[in-house]
Amino acid sequence: MWEYTDKVKEHFLNPRNVGEIEDADGVGEVGSLACGDALKLTFKVDENERIVDAKFKTFGCASAIASSSALTEMIIGKTVDEAAKITNEQIAEYLGGLPKEKMHCSVMGRDALEKAIAHYRGQPEKKIEGEIVCECFGVTDVQIRRAVNENKLASIEEVTNYIKAGGGCGNCHEKIQAIIDAELGRPAEKKPKPKRLTNIEKIRLVQETLEREIRPQLLQDGGNIELVDVDGDTVLVKLQGSCASCQMSQVTLKDYVEAKLKELVTDSLVVEEVR
Repeated sequence: MWEYTDKVKEHFLNPRNVGEIEDADGVGEVGSLACGDALKLTFKVDENERIVDAKFKTFGCASAIASSSALTEMIIGKTVDEAAKITNEQIAEYLGGLPKEKMHCSVMGRDALEKAIAHYRGQPEKKIEGEIVCECFGVTDVQIRRAVNENKLASIEEVTNYIKAGGGCGNCHEKIQAIIDAELGRPAEKKPKPKRLTNIEKIRLVQETLEREIRPQLLQDGGNIELVDVDGDTVLVKLQGSCASCQMSQVTLKDYVEAKLKELVTDSLVVEEVR
């Protein structure tokens, strides 16, 4: 589905430093199983505050595992202060790049590292700052602003790729766009209301998008997808081939299939799997 570098594949197939340090000096946990990605990072330091060991446990896709593995390699041997300067872009660069749709995995690594360092330094866990903008993934306006400024993001799609905000129901898209416009100093764009699609038009566009955009990508990984029905704004599909048995099928369904249909058909669509 996505083009991965050889280094991403290597860290996914042969991840380094998997596990958990029981008497860890620093512990950082981010994400949740409900969101599809979760990471626990632990590290040990010596008397000079140099990280001598680091381990991770990750639930997620190939990019999440590779990013976590790479992160442990990057911080071992560094002082805590040096490790604190690592950015999500550097994690992606270490892997030779990540697909834009998977940059949120490098952000998750950076966030876990920040939490682990805060734990080591005895700093209280930060309270949620700002207002929740994306209810689906619990992302605040502060987090969106940070992602926009640090990574020079200019669209809702890019924000979703980096921090998942906007990748669920789509109700927060207007707020995300307003934040992007404000941070980039550009006037808010007044978009015309989209034409209301008839059910026949909607079904036709869904079928065309599945055939042209989605199915070819799934076939590359040995998977497939079948349109079962379109009931209002609910698209019922059946995953086939490798997609049907993949543990990450729900991530593929929401982060790729649903996102693509929202982008190319209408942002009110919700995709559900029929088994």
